[in-house]
Amino acid sequence: MADTLRLLGFILLSAGLHVASAAIVVDIPQKQYKVARGDNATLPCAFTPPPPAGSTTEITWKATPDVPGSPMIDIIKFNSATGMKVYKNYKGRAGLTFDLTKGKADLQLVRVTSADNRTYECHVDVQEEEDGTLSDTANLIVLVAPSTPKCTIEGKTEYFQDITLTCKSEEGTPTPTYKWQSYDVLNNPRPNPLKATDVNGVLSLYNISKDTSGFYVCTSTNEIRSAKCNLTMAVMAPSMSMASTAGIIGAAAGALVLLLVIIICCCCCRRKKNKEEEYAMGTPEDGEFTDKDPEEQDEHVRSEQERPVKSADRRDVQDERSERSYDRRSDYDDRRDPNTSQRDDRDDRYNDRRDRYDDKRDRSDDRQERYDDRRERNGDRQDRYDDRRDRNDDRRDRYDDRYDDRRDRYDDRRDRHDDRYDSDRYSDRYDSRDRPPSVPPNKPRDPRN
Repeated sequence: MADTLRLLGFILLSAGLHVASAAIVVDIPQKQYKVARGDNATLPCAFTPPPPAGSTTEITWKATPDVPGSPMIDIIKFNSATGMKVYKNYKGRAGLTFDLTKGKADLQLVRVTSADNRTYECHVDVQEEEDGTLSDTANLIVLVAPSTPKCTIEGKTEYFQDITLTCKSEEGTPTPTYKWQSYDVLNNPRPNPLKATDVNGVLSLYNISKDTSGFYVCTSTNEIRSAKCNLTMAVMAPSMSMASTAGIIGAAAGALVLLLVIIICCCCCRRKKNKEEEYAMGTPEDGEFTDKDPEEQDEHVRSEQERPVKSADRRDVQDERSERSYDRRSDYDDRRDPNTSQRDDRDDRYNDRRDRYDDKRDRSDDRQERYDDRRERNGDRQDRYDDRRDRNDDRRDRYDDRYDDRRDRYDDRRDRHDDRYDSDRYSDRYDSRDRPPSVPPNKPRDPRN
């Protein structure tokens, strides 16, 4: 009886082990997978035992949501009866590599991004099989190389000051680590000062001096790549700081520019003032409106001064002959009309010049308040203008004398013509033809007489 009970227990135990071995087990080999951003990722999934022939098998991949507590995100689903389905957010990026006989259901992701950095679940469901481990999960870590870090200096780089050097990369997964390396002014590596601290990309330097000057390089590193940035630091005395030096240079440059502006303004004012003086002064003092050389002009003036004396004597002769030359004088007056018109034109030009001079004199009077010291010179110029008007009057007198001289010459010519055609002379000439020739007093007498 005891042997029978042992045999029955052994049979029951063997049957239980067989049932337990038939349950499905889903397994993802690793709990974490890493891939660089932009690469393709593969998440393997295996399940055992293979489903029986003719049974319906369904494989589903899901991902954890961005907001905790929200439903899982469907990626892809395969059903041996209905086929493959890729959900909207993963179309063109997700795929499934499977083999039911070998228990294989791998997820393929193309060109992963930082948004793919999450937990993924593989779930296998076989018809009429509810026991066992039906799903398993794994984390996908998308690695992002650190971006070029930004290096800055906080504080004044002056003697005995405390400063901070910071280094920070905007991107990097996993979070990069930072390390500062110091070099002297000759670009030789050196250890950081004993009191310096380097924590999370922040290098603190205390009580800096001239020896602190040099080059500082920060390296940002994570699992896939590294990036660097550098600083050049020159420690100076407080009075020689860059800001003070720049202020001094800027002040000097501003003063120089202001001085140049003042000089240019003074030159412009001086030039304008000289032009106004030249315009107010008019023609040079001894100048005369003539196109003759000075020597010829002097000779002309002397000859003009001598002519009035001669013309006075001739005027007396003209009075004696006025009765005979009345008719001729009319002709000469007619000829003098063009000369008179020319003289009038010259007088008009002289009057125009006088008008211009008067205008200049008016402008000079307007400037009297500013140029009191020039009043006397303007008065002298006015006297010179009066002298010129007198000389113009003398010229008109000389023109009259010239015309009188010409009339005298014409009268002389007329007298000579009158003498030449005098009737008495011609009658004497004809009477002499009838007379016998005169006998010279010393001719010998005829002996016959």
